[in-house]
Amino acid sequence: MIKTRLISSLEKCFPDQQINDFKELSKLSVLKNETFSFQLIVTEDGIPEPARHRCLNTKIELSGELAKFATVRNVECIASAMPCYPGDHDDNFLRTEPGLFPDLLKPLRADGRLPIIKGYLSAFWITVELDGSIVGDEEFSVRILDTESNVLSEDVLNVKIIGAELPEVDFKVTQWFHPDCLANYYHCKVFSSEWWRIVESFMKTAVKNGINMILTPVFTSPLDTAVGGERLTVQLVDVTVENGKYSFGYKNLDRWIRICDRVGVKYFEISHFFTQWGAAHAPKVMATVDGEYKKIFGWETDATGEEYPVFLRSFIKDFLDHMKARGDDKRCFFHISDEPNMKNIDQYTKSRNVVKDLLEGYTVMDALSNIEFYKNGLVTTPIPANNHIEPFLEAKVEGLWTYYCCTQAKEVSNRFFAMPSWRTRCIGTQFFKYNLAGFLQWGYNFYNTALSIETLDPYLDSTGGKYHFPSGDSYSVYPAPDGTAYESIRIVAFHEGLSDRRACELCASLIGKEKTVAILEKHLGNITFRNCPQSAAPLLAAREEINAAIDENTPKMTAEERKAIERSYLGKKATIKIDRPIGYVHKKGEKVLNYPINYGYLPEVIGGDGENIDVYLLGVNEIVDTYKGKIIAIVHRENDSEDKLVMAPVGMKFTEQEIADAVEFQEKYYKTYIELSKK
Repeated sequence: MIKTRLISSLEKCFPDQQINDFKELSKLSVLKNETFSFQLIVTEDGIPEPARHRCLNTKIELSGELAKFATVRNVECIASAMPCYPGDHDDNFLRTEPGLFPDLLKPLRADGRLPIIKGYLSAFWITVELDGSIVGDEEFSVRILDTESNVLSEDVLNVKIIGAELPEVDFKVTQWFHPDCLANYYHCKVFSSEWWRIVESFMKTAVKNGINMILTPVFTSPLDTAVGGERLTVQLVDVTVENGKYSFGYKNLDRWIRICDRVGVKYFEISHFFTQWGAAHAPKVMATVDGEYKKIFGWETDATGEEYPVFLRSFIKDFLDHMKARGDDKRCFFHISDEPNMKNIDQYTKSRNVVKDLLEGYTVMDALSNIEFYKNGLVTTPIPANNHIEPFLEAKVEGLWTYYCCTQAKEVSNRFFAMPSWRTRCIGTQFFKYNLAGFLQWGYNFYNTALSIETLDPYLDSTGGKYHFPSGDSYSVYPAPDGTAYESIRIVAFHEGLSDRRACELCASLIGKEKTVAILEKHLGNITFRNCPQSAAPLLAAREEINAAIDENTPKMTAEERKAIERSYLGKKATIKIDRPIGYVHKKGEKVLNYPINYGYLPEVIGGDGENIDVYLLGVNEIVDTYKGKIIAIVHRENDSEDKLVMAPVGMKFTEQEIADAVEFQEKYYKTYIELSKK
């Protein structure tokens, strides 16, 4: 017998767990432009058959108004040889022993079938991407069918869609983008058409998950590189040296920027000008010198010697001129060296002074956790680790960021395989309370071993070459066979945290920040960076109450205003989108509606109920996706808040009775009258 249950996206389901270990999710609320996820977990508890017969082939069916916005993916487990550093973690981990951990979100098989393994718990990830066109209470049905389409199970989620939108907020997010790793994994040449295609695809997934700043390798990144070693060259700026003079070309950088603009990247994080952990050397720089292409700077180069400062200053001046001409210079953020400490503050100071005057007025930021760098004016935007942020908060650093990496394993938020998703997501409430300006994480797609000694397969090695990083630290997406990026549970949980922050900002604009924080802390306790919830329940409850406050305090349109919007289209030409074509079957509760005509809506036109204005299309007897016609009537509902428009081909007329007959299949449930256009 198959058993199923809908559960929160904040749970991680291991194959050896029981279905009753998880609380059922029956309802939730979201804002009308929000992306949200939940899970269907399935088990088959019959007597196990021989191994070759243990896999049941089933398929999933989604129904309800939200089904058209939904996708279903498998939750797959990835091996972890080191879920955490032994002895260096707290108790808020799901498991700490090596094993299989749910993480990869992988598309269903091409035939849509769901393999359910008898005796084990399977999980399927359902994501709904709302577009703002629906408001109100919706039922979302999830059925499991056998190969003959018999219903084996049905679960229903009640979703309240609130008539308000998550606002855009000025919050910068970077997870370091490693384009060399894409060339290595996919065995394609840097700057080949295939490489550019893959880069764009991975950027697109990053933006979809709230990343709006991309690490941009004007020179090959010096990050996570062994002393004396090299990473594959990815240098977006061409350098030419003739008779000792430098010149620069930006063809590849400009193409990179065009891709960023296309996918929605807002900011460019210029790669570090000096090596990591000390700023003592130059990054690898390749150049054509008197016709010969070769390396001119690298580990052998003194950061503040005679040659590199001359080159670097020449480059920065030229680069800024180029970006100013494009109108993009203020989109740039700069680094000196990653993770300096007090042992090398003097060297960092010397390296910083090489470029200080040139970068005046621009943001210079680095991941560091000693506040002396900020107090000494060495960095305008310090980025402390979230377990070292308190002194920076006390100093009231303006525009403060934070980051986490492999060592943040006690008390604070992070994204390891072994951490619960509520621990990853809760950072959004911390961002909100402390008004942080940005977040950095070093590995969006780092598919190298530690120090970039070798490349690796992230499906087989999740710890940076065995036992270097806790699983989950070095990447948050997986490379798909077709050059796209598969999401992980962890990147989705982090994105949900960003949505929480946006919802809190909206709530604060309506009731004030103090009251909004009070709602959060009613459920979560005192919000600090060292206080993470111990279960999903308080975080979910806090978000539900935030949503309720938004709903209660969002101004509602009057009936007169609603009627005025609808009447303004009467007699006018318009273009509609069809979402319920001829033959569409709509199930809502006990009602089953079969659509004999095309039915759609006016895109980007919101009526008084907070949804797009719906439109019946008459006189078109074939299925269409969009249609441009004339609004000839309004179907007024006296016992409902929502009226409908009626469209027909230009020049085609219908009587009031003909319209009534055409829409009777749905309007028979309402008391209506029809207003015809006089034009």
